[in-house]
Amino acid sequence: MSTDAGQRLTPSTIALLIIPPLMWAGNAVVGRMMQGVVPPITLNFLRWGLALLILLPVAGWVLRPGSELWPHWKRFALLGLLGVGLYNALQYMALKTSTPINVTLVSAATPIWMLLLGRLFFGVRVSRQAAVGAALSLSGVATVLARGDITQLLSVRLVPGDAWMLAASFIWATYSWLLARPKPGAEPAAIKADWAAFLLAQMVFGLVWSGTMTTGEWLWLGSQPGETASHITWGWPLAAALVYVAVGPSLLAYRCWGAGVSRVGPTIAGFFSNLTPLFAAVMSATLLGEMPQLFHAAGFALIVSGILVSTRR
Repeated sequence: MSTDAGQRLTPSTIALLIIPPLMWAGNAVVGRMMQGVVPPITLNFLRWGLALLILLPVAGWVLRPGSELWPHWKRFALLGLLGVGLYNALQYMALKTSTPINVTLVSAATPIWMLLLGRLFFGVRVSRQAAVGAALSLSGVATVLARGDITQLLSVRLVPGDAWMLAASFIWATYSWLLARPKPGAEPAAIKADWAAFLLAQMVFGLVWSGTMTTGEWLWLGSQPGETASHITWGWPLAAALVYVAVGPSLLAYRCWGAGVSRVGPTIAGFFSNLTPLFAAVMSATLLGEMPQLFHAAGFALIVSGILVSTRR
């Protein structure tokens, strides 16, 4: 796997790296809509439970006794904790007190975490053009956050949800590096060659982590005055939301992200995650009946410029 900043981006690789932020933007909007319908950690558990049921018919062999998964369970348990159990749970928790645009904007810190973790733990040098690309991409995010008026940045106040999302972006960067740089022999060839089996292997452990956290959430809610531990509003809105988050952000996005990271490495892939707030802004505006503004185009241009600068030969 290459993490070289000069890795060429082919059209197919660009498509692989654009689909995940598009799906994740929709995930943030849907997660915000589900506040008050289902508790956030419970939503994460239901999401991955449904995704696991979808994958079982095509990759269930990986869970059979004698599978190569079990001798390597520690590796997949760690990936499941970070990518399935923690990251999305923290994002849904963040959406309780923050908006989809704010949450996805805060997650734009991911490329910075990618660069720092790569330098500190994987010996990857931070090139000048990677640093310039990061600055350009983040300036694009700032343009969207400020709605085209940079002076508005001075009035931004972080809420608890933004802090949760900052922690989530660090976890995602760690997950991506572990995905890209496995130790020799840490991943059986048969599982690694089958994306569905590879994801299912993470899911089965991630659901254990998520189920444990969901139990804690219900116990905590049950101890709060005026809270109902089992407050879930069942109906078609929740059903539609679960289908979307289980298929789009879970299966499709993870498949494309894993393939994209394997081609260009987590550092370059991290720049594409900065497209998420732009997509979230457009989706949020559409749902509110507002058309995208000029500053959305300006932010998009800066973000794409950062991607091109960081990856050009």
